[in-house]
This record gives sequence, C-alpha cells and structure tokens, in this order.
Amino acid sequence: MIAHKNPNGTPKYTNRLIDQTSPYLRQHAHNPVDWYAWDEEAFQQAKNSDRPILLSVGYHACHWCHVMEVESFEDEATAQLMNEQFINIKVDREERPDIDGIYMTAIQAMTGGGGWPMTVFMTADGMPFYGGTYFPPEDRYGMPSFRRVLQSVAEAYRDRRSELHSAGAELVERIRDASSAHMAEGQVTLATLDEAYASMHGQFDQTYGGFGRAPKFPQPMALEFLLRYTARTGDKLAGEMLVQTLRAMAEGGMYDQLGGGFHRYSVDERWLVPHFEKMLYDNALLAHTYIETYQATGDSFFRNIAEETLDYLLREMRHPQGGFFSTQDADSLPEADATHAEEGVFFVWTINELRGLLGPDALAFAQIYDVTERGNFEGKNILHINRQPAEVARVLGLSQEQIEALIARSKQKLFAARTRRPAPALDDKILMAWNGMAIRAFATAARVFGREDYRAAARDCAVFLLTALRQSTDRQLADAAEAGLLRSWRDGQAGATPAFLEDYALLADGLLALYEATFEERWLLEARTLADRMLARFWDSTIAGFYDTADTHEQLIVRPRDTGDNATPCGNSVAADVLLRLALIFDQPLYRERAEQVLGSMVPFMQRYPTGFGRYLCAAEFARSVPREIVVVGHPDAADTQALLAVLFQPFLPNQVVVLKHPNVESALETPLLVGREQINGQATAYVCQNYACRLPVTTPAALQAELGLSATS
Repeated sequence: MIAHKNPNGTPKYTNRLIDQTSPYLRQHAHNPVDWYAWDEEAFQQAKNSDRPILLSVGYHACHWCHVMEVESFEDEATAQLMNEQFINIKVDREERPDIDGIYMTAIQAMTGGGGWPMTVFMTADGMPFYGGTYFPPEDRYGMPSFRRVLQSVAEAYRDRRSELHSAGAELVERIRDASSAHMAEGQVTLATLDEAYASMHGQFDQTYGGFGRAPKFPQPMALEFLLRYTARTGDKLAGEMLVQTLRAMAEGGMYDQLGGGFHRYSVDERWLVPHFEKMLYDNALLAHTYIETYQATGDSFFRNIAEETLDYLLREMRHPQGGFFSTQDADSLPEADATHAEEGVFFVWTINELRGLLGPDALAFAQIYDVTERGNFEGKNILHINRQPAEVARVLGLSQEQIEALIARSKQKLFAARTRRPAPALDDKILMAWNGMAIRAFATAARVFGREDYRAAARDCAVFLLTALRQSTDRQLADAAEAGLLRSWRDGQAGATPAFLEDYALLADGLLALYEATFEERWLLEARTLADRMLARFWDSTIAGFYDTADTHEQLIVRPRDTGDNATPCGNSVAADVLLRLALIFDQPLYRERAEQVLGSMVPFMQRYPTGFGRYLCAAEFARSVPREIVVVGHPDAADTQALLAVLFQPFLPNQVVVLKHPNVESALETPLLVGREQINGQATAYVCQNYACRLPVTTPAALQAELGLSATS
C-alpha cells in the first residue's frame, strides 16, 4: 500500500526493492526507508559508511509484518532515523529460508523467543548482536518503541562496538557449533515409535483434539504418524486421536466452510478463531492427510474435505502455467475504508447479512454454523459447525435430504456474495518446495479418487517446475543431471536463489507420488536424479546428515542445517523418506544407509518431541517395517491393470512401493524388480515381493488381496 504520494498521485518514495520479484519485497518499495535487498551492494555500503545493518525479515501474508510497516516503515521520522544510522536490508523468509533460519536462531538465543516480523541488528560482515520481533511505534505492552530501539542500538554501536562484537562473535560460534555438530548415532526401533506415540498421547487435547493449548497448529505430519502407527499396531486410541482432530479442524473456523481450504492456525484451543492467512503448504499437507485417512476409514467426510481443499487450490491458487501460488493474506481492505486492512474481514458474517442473502433458509443455516446477533469474533461471525445438520433437521422437521439441499444452496449464495468483497492480497510467487507438496497431494488424490483433473494438475505442476525453475538455459527435462534447480519464480521470471535441500527433497517426494499416479517413468527417473544431487551437494559425512544449502550456495556466517519438522517438513526428514523408497526400487544400499543415518541421529528427539518430528516418524515407520516391493505388469489404462492397482491404492497401505512394467516394452528403469517380470496368459499380473524375494504372481484382484493379507472388503 502506498501511503505517501505526490500531488499527481505517483509514489513519493521509491527504493531498490522495486526491482525485486518477491511480492513481499515489492510491498515495501515505496516506503521512505532506503531499503536494500540482501546483496553485496548492501554489505559493501555498510562497510564504506561504517554503519551497522538493520535486517528485517518477514513474509507477504504476515499480519504483524503489515502492522509494523504501517506503523514504522511508512513513518517518515522513523525512516529518517533508519536511513541515517543503518543500512537497511529487507528479506522475504520464504525466498531465503537459509537467512531466516540463521538469524531466527540468533534471535531465539538472545531473547528466548522468535517470530515475524524479525528485526536483527548486525555488523557489516553479518554478525548479529541485537534484535527482536515486532516493535511498536510507542512504548507499550512492556516493549520499547521501535525508535527508542533504533537510537539505543546506534548509540551502543558507536560507543561500545568492541563489546557488541565480542558478544556477537560468541553467539555466532555457538550457532556454528550446533549446525556442524555430529549427532549421536542411534538406531530407530519399534520401541522408539512406541515412546514417540506415548509422548504424543500425553500432549493430546482430549476435549478438542490436537496437541497442546492455544494457539493450536494443525500438525499434519504428526497426524500422519498416528495413522501409520494405528495401521501397524491396531491401537484404537491412536486412530481416535487422529479422527477427532481432523473432524474438529474441518468443522471449526480454521476451515473455510464456504470456499474450502484451511487457514494457518487457530488462536484458541477450540479451532474456532483462525489466523486467517491461507498457505499453500498447509493445504497441500492437510489434503494429503485427509486423503490417507479416507483410505484408512472409508469415511466420505474425509474425502469431501480433501477434495474441497484441493479444489480451492485449483480455483484460487493456481498459475495458468501449472505452478501454485504461495499464500493468501490474513488481511483485506474493508469496503468502508480503503486505507487500513483488517484481518479476516473477507471471511466473517453478520446475522443480517445472512437474512438478506438466504431469506427463510437463514434460520437453519445460522443454527448449524453459529451465526448470532452477538457474534463469535469481534461482533461478527466465523462460520463453523456448531450443531450437526441432522440435529437441526429434526428440530425443524426437515428430512436429511432437505437440510443437505438447504446447506448446499446457502453456501453457494454466500460464496457468490463473498466474491464481491475486496479479497485478501495474494502472494503469487511460486516456491519449489511448497509446489512439491502440492504435487504429492494432487497425485495421491488422483490415484485414490480417480480424478483425472487432479492427475493433470500434478503433472502440469511438475513439468512447470522442471522447466521454468532450472538454472540451465536449455531447461529440458533430460538436463536434470547438469541443471540445478532454483528456489522461486514469479511473473515469468525465475529468482536467482539456488534451490535448497527442502526444494530437492520435497520435489522428489512429489515426483514419487506422481509416478504412482501415472506410471510415467520420467518422474521416477527425475526423483532419482534429485536424490543423487542431494547426496552430492548437500550431504556431509562429518555430520552424518544434510545441510540445508549446497556446497555451491552463498556462504553465510553459518552453513544452515534444520533438523526439525516445523510448519513444513524439513529437508532432512523428507530426504530420508525419499531415499528409503528409492533404495527399494533401485536396490541402492547407499540410499538406505544415508537415510538410516539421518533417522538414527534423531531418535532422542523423535521420542521426546514427536510433534516436531512427525515426518521423521513417518519415515521411521517405513524403515522399521518390511516394505513390499510390488510390480504390476500390464498396460496402465487397461481394465485388468486398473483392477489390480485399485487393490493396491484404495486401502491405506503405506509400507510399499509399486512399479509398473509395460508388457513387451523395454523399461528405462534399471531395477532388479523388473527382471524376468512378464504377464501370465496375456493378463495383467502382479508380483508381490519383500527383500527382492517374490511370491507367486497373481492375475486377479481377489488373489492379490490374499497375497497382501487383505479381506475382500478392504
């Protein structure tokens, strides 16, 4: 938003960020602050001018980032102080997770907390010595004003520089030691998984579902571990924890009851009031969790939520070329005020709005979705399932069919009315890692639900990423071994930042799912190429793990290494999972050895902090099982082949890899799984193997079910 304009309406200020591709950086291009991007020019200017650096890190959908911009970065007096005393650098954490991770670790060490916006003061060589998160424009809430912080830091840098330098150097050394530490070698056992589950159960909210107290985050990776633990052990309580949480989230205000898709998190323990931003990664991860839960339970509720979420992504978050955008903001501009954005205003309703739009249907709809005169959020109403439709139907004397029809037409009317409101801003950059998660979700849904539109979406996204986000000028799929990947893309232009470990790992993860949805060999070959590049560029034997940056990346004060799953799975956990699967398919012991090393080093953390290591636990479940290697020989579109694949993909069978061989066609896959595998009597044929020892081939769904130990109704 441009706060300062010339009389002719043009921006009064324009800084260097106008040339950046990141929407978050461009958002600050007309601040009176003399912003730099993270580049050599900024650091050189800091050295030449003998000034400290003020690093500000945030992201486009961050509500408090917007607040601090309006309060401080748009304030001319504050901007003047920043420009006189500091070299000011603005970073989009989603484009540069390496920078964000290093300095967030520093802030947490200095203050005991962290978050965004993140404000870091550092020397001209990037060494942090002070910082925090949001600072208000005036002293309040026990926090000093931002201007007072600026003045104090400038004075301290002028008068006590050696003291600040010593403290900063000591902090950096601690961070460097932690990043380069060789974790204790361990081994994942079934007892490891039992202890993780017991710890997770101790954190479970038995009243509302989820883990811990407010604010509550969805934690899809931890939920997928519960699903796998239930499948292996038959523990009913683990399954109940999973189902209760998924239902509570989907019926709460954290889920967009009209448009589908999940908001970032719930500020309360009941899943009622969300932080209204919508992230691609949350929706991709949660859609996948709901798909798998549908497989395990057969309950159409979970399928409906998964499809509504994926349909939302197709409708509102997809670029015409196939990639998916990053976020929708929490804030939007109310119609009555075109200068101040409000959080959540796009999504909430009054009872009078319902009456005007729904007429006689408003009474039933309001009872179901908790719309009242008083409201449940700042005088307005967040839609959530307050009473079950069947209960309201009985009270009003309606049939189940009548109440379902009422809900459907009411949602349609409200959604149409909502589209006429000022919409939340969109961060339309495309990030490699987050799109890898989207590919996985759409590909999994395609094979489970039989949705060709989802299959096409996954394929189109993969083609886009592997062509538009290549470092090579020749950007062809066949050049993967030579052409490195890039982190981001926007508006026809790829960013200059090379891809990180999480980009390679999550793209490979998505391509493995896409292979099983299409059985097009190029996706499996691409996944293997990405795995080889991870091992060549990111693996370090001295730490027995992966760094987040390749050995060719920009050298920062610390080589970052994220070992925990946060809102998204970390590169190490996904890399381990991918390598375990590729090891089975291609009979590569090195892949399994590296994966076991990563998982073994995390055993104590998985046991003590399971909700922060969910994807590790899922990979550990796979590693400690005896996974099946299944080869299907047949034409992928033939009815008899599809019947066999349905046996493999309709139920929840997490501990298997499936490879398809086209009859009478030489495969490009160099795997012992395909050697000697042929059809029997010209029929689609399945070979079920474990440790490369195969049982007798079968040609019927019933026989395949028997081989897998499934009942005929599974």
